[in-house]
Amino acid sequence: MTITSPITNSRLRAARPAALTRHIPAGAGELIAAARNNAPVAETTQHEAFRGDLLAHCYRMVGSVEEAEDLVQETLLRAWRAADRYDPARASLRTWLHRIATNVCLTALEGRSRRPLPSGLGGAGEPDAPLTPSLDVPWLQPFPDARLGDPADAAQQRAGLRLALVAALQLLPARQRAALVLREVLQLPATEVAEALDSSVASVNSSLQRARATLQAAGPVLDDLREPADPDEREVVERYLAAFEAADIPRLTRLLADDVVLEMPPVALWLAGRDDYGEFMRRVFVRRGTDWHLVPVRVNGGTGLAAYAGDKAHSVQLFEVRDGLIRRCVTFADPSLFAMFGLSPTMPAVA
Repeated sequence: MTITSPITNSRLRAARPAALTRHIPAGAGELIAAARNNAPVAETTQHEAFRGDLLAHCYRMVGSVEEAEDLVQETLLRAWRAADRYDPARASLRTWLHRIATNVCLTALEGRSRRPLPSGLGGAGEPDAPLTPSLDVPWLQPFPDARLGDPADAAQQRAGLRLALVAALQLLPARQRAALVLREVLQLPATEVAEALDSSVASVNSSLQRARATLQAAGPVLDDLREPADPDEREVVERYLAAFEAADIPRLTRLLADDVVLEMPPVALWLAGRDDYGEFMRRVFVRRGTDWHLVPVRVNGGTGLAAYAGDKAHSVQLFEVRDGLIRRCVTFADPSLFAMFGLSPTMPAVA
């Protein structure tokens, strides 16, 4: 999928960092023009220009890349059908498209349960507990950065894709979630958020206040929107990779914070603390052997790893790194996720 470079929107909120500037993807106007001229959808390839932007927005709302893809398709179809009603004097094209996408997501979320991580379902367990998958739980999914398309677009989106933030958003009722994403991530003025949600500014501000309070109780996740990733993240993850492939548990645990958290969806078990993490890794190497191969991937705005057990796809691992130490590792033990990252289900042979 080819996505053209974004165009920076001039209406920026000065209080926000430059990395989160609002933008309109190039070529978006061609979609509207073609729609107004009744051109077939297939003839307008430029609609791909803003797919990554909308995909990230829908993912934040629903927590699933696969579902977000479907919702983006529905958004583009609705935009196509309503193109003759778009008024650039009332809203930017990006705002208009995100308004449509938001309402598509809200409809999809009606009557749905949230997508959790294991730590959102109960207390920490023991490293020798059974590893029973909970396949009936609609788990939160990881987001491959490559789905954002153009590198410039990806750089602007990454802060709002951190897994801790997306997981915390799942704690909010759908309309509070929408208000927070539109205001804090997309940086829309409260008036535009209110219009998008067919609400009043006062109601939006009230929703935002409640949403921020909920997220504050979950941790400093909103800080991810304002602070860059730990500058040592890539180096720490590379050292973790080397220790993991060497099955060197002492070297691996030296990279962990004292209160590190390990989560392993679809297994509901999660662990807390360096000692339990190390004990669990001993169990992994005893049960699954020490023949592991890890491949770096860009995921949820950070550096992750795709793990092969032997030559078979095993898991996608995400890391939260602060102060040079791993604070959280979320290991998505689902080999089917490899396809989303463009990875083979079997380890390619080394020439």
